[in-house]
Amino acid sequence: MNPDRPLRIAVLCPHFDPDTAPTGVVMSRIVHELAALGHELHVVTALPWYREHRIENGWGGRWVRRERTAWGSITRVHPFPGTDKRNLLRRALGFVGFSALSGLASLRGGRADAVIAMSPPLTMGLTGWVTHLVRRGPLVFNIQDVFPDAAVETGAITNQHIIRVARWLERVSYHRAAAVTVLSDDLRDNVAAKVRPSRRGRVHVIPNFVDTEFIQPADRHTEFRRELGIGDEPVVLYAGNVGFSQSLELVIEAARRFPEATFVVNGDGAARVSLQAAAESLPNVRFSGYQPKERVPEVLATGDIHLVPLKQGLGRVSVPSKTYSILAAGRPVLAAIDPGTEVPRMLAASGGGVAVPPDDVEAFCAALAALLADPAATAAMGVAGREWVLGAASPEAVGRAYEQLIRRLGSGA
Repeated sequence: MNPDRPLRIAVLCPHFDPDTAPTGVVMSRIVHELAALGHELHVVTALPWYREHRIENGWGGRWVRRERTAWGSITRVHPFPGTDKRNLLRRALGFVGFSALSGLASLRGGRADAVIAMSPPLTMGLTGWVTHLVRRGPLVFNIQDVFPDAAVETGAITNQHIIRVARWLERVSYHRAAAVTVLSDDLRDNVAAKVRPSRRGRVHVIPNFVDTEFIQPADRHTEFRRELGIGDEPVVLYAGNVGFSQSLELVIEAARRFPEATFVVNGDGAARVSLQAAAESLPNVRFSGYQPKERVPEVLATGDIHLVPLKQGLGRVSVPSKTYSILAAGRPVLAAIDPGTEVPRMLAASGGGVAVPPDDVEAFCAALAALLADPAATAAMGVAGREWVLGAASPEAVGRAYEQLIRRLGSGA
């Protein structure tokens, strides 16, 4: 492959701008970085639906929508959304339906130099493979979360038949990809252990990035704080999916022990109803739904301390990408996560926060007490985290990494 020739890349992903899902933000920026390098990209994705788990107003009425862009095209297809995230069968059928429809939409467009497919859902691995067979470009399978490991660890999936099918689909997808990209060394070890030794060199680490121009340190006295009725007291904030993978019961217990602070849970998910019920008697706990993308820097600035709690066993199969955003906002992180995994390593390298073992209420509350007791040291952690992320996780570096990987695959290296 001519190292200077612009590439033609097909991209298959479950979310894309203006959808608000974190993985959509990631893939949208990767596409724009590759476009800035002069490449042509053709994206197949879902109609926007993530915010309320239904197709957003203004996007309904058609199962497939196509639009031209300055750098290629976007084809959006029906996502078959389910409003009840706890209905695993309904969600699985939705993933299959979306993967099949997006696969059909991705077959048009002629030969490609590469096909990038994003998981979850895991079914996109086979969709990407079929697209590769027709359009010939090598398949790059981008893994954001290792499935079904996280779902099995949390007990979200217990049916052995479903687990066996998912494991089979996982192996098939990994072996049919020319390259598998993961976010951390932990995920690389996880995926490499599931493929034949001869294929382990195909697993590459390319971390997610954070837009350090969009997310910058800002004043803590935000409009979002005022909307929630919060004064000048310290704010301990969790922003993200309110699901069963997160140890959010730690937040409720901490709120009981630290009435002088306000605790904010910003997000939606399957566990939100039960979490709100548990916090009903606590006046220092606030809940808010997902905010528009343009308010993300404001939400992050609202928190004086940010929480990244993940249940035991999940630190090696999931990397909470919001950690990068928190550091970019100049705010310290308190993580409750498996020791020796990516987030604790990141916090140790940056000095941007503290990590404690998962699901350990006493360790969590002791660390939070120390952060609340020394605002100056806590603020210094935020400054250190911002400096680190500026050099370690820029969008330009991630875009270049994908370009270089695709060129190596095209040259047979």
